[in-house]
Order: sequence, then C-alpha cells, then structure tokens
Amino acid sequence: MMKRLMAVAAACVAIAVLGVLAFARSGASSDGVTLTRQADGSMVLADLGSDAPVLDVYEDFDCPVCKDMHAKVDATIQRLAREGRVKVVFHTVTIFRDEPMRSNSIRAAAAARCVPAANWLAFRDAVYAMQPAPHGVASGFTVEELAGAARKAGASVDSCVTSQTHAEAHLAETAKVPLQGTPTVVLDGQVLGGEAFDPAALERVITGGDGIQV
Repeated sequence: MMKRLMAVAAACVAIAVLGVLAFARSGASSDGVTLTRQADGSMVLADLGSDAPVLDVYEDFDCPVCKDMHAKVDATIQRLAREGRVKVVFHTVTIFRDEPMRSNSIRAAAAARCVPAANWLAFRDAVYAMQPAPHGVASGFTVEELAGAARKAGASVDSCVTSQTHAEAHLAETAKVPLQGTPTVVLDGQVLGGEAFDPAALERVITGGDGIQV
C-alpha cells in the first residue's frame, strides 16, 4: 500500500513538473512573467510588476535582417525576460512600400493579431521559418499558409486569418511609428546598434554583466 502511495505521489510530481513547463512555454511562467497583448497589438513579455529595463523590438515578418536577428538573439531575449531582467515589447510593423514585400508583411502581421498570447511566440517562430524568398521577388505568407502556421502553433483561428480582420488596425498602428527600417531595437529609449545581433553583447548592455553565449 505504501509503495502504491509513493508511486502515485511520484507520478503527481512528474505531472506537476510537466504542467509548469507547459505553462512556461505557453507564454507565461509561474514567477509572474507573462506574454500580454496590448491595445496597439504589441506583445509584452515581462513581469509587469517589475522595474526591469524595457527592450522594444520593432520587426517586419518579411524582413530578412529581422529573421537573422531573430535566429541570433531571440533565445537570449526571451531568457532574460523570463528571468525578470528585461521587459520585452515586440512590435510587428510593415516597413516595406514595394510589392510583393508590403502585402506579404501585412498578411503575416494581421494574422499574428489573430493568434492568442499563449501561442503567439510559436507562431512567430513559424512565420520567420516560412519567410518568402528570395526577398523582393517572392510572394508568400498566403492566408492559407498563415492559418496553417497558427494551427501548428496550437491556435485554430482560420477565419480571422483568412479574412485579414486586423489588417487595417495593423497599418494604422504602424503609421504611428516613425521608423527608418527594421529591425529597430530600443533599450530604455536608446536605439541599439550591432549589439542587437550578438547575444552576449546584447545581454551585457541589458544587464551590465558579462553576458552568456547561448
């Protein structure tokens, strides 16, 4: 009987651990760090009650340089946010004026607004992975592809994605942001340069520490 109780207890502990991991991966963690959508469509990954520095990341899903930065430093940015050492604000914008890049960008950004916070980071990864190439030539991010990416991320929002419900709101918010290009990374009001592409350098400028290569 005692062995059975111990086995059940061990199983419950294992389930609890898995639950915590799943919760953390969904965009929130047990230490108060959450992923929250703001009224302007931006996504905030932070402990909203902390006084950590604020890192604003402006990105265009059709921007190859944004994809490169994402691959290099996103893991570091998310780790620092989950450790409570920075508040990250992801701003999805459309910077391109020419086609097909502009329409690609708008479709992807509008689709991202359909995806719940719990699935948004996974959707963002999927969108960068399927970025149309070659840049400036290829049309892509079709609404069918984007709806499929949302489902892959765990969100069934086909109707919202295919109807491009949030396209106008996305463009209206983008128009309010005076950007020269993307990616633009701003730490407490200061625009960063090359360090935004180097995980160790970015960690140093955020925390003042040595930085950890990941």
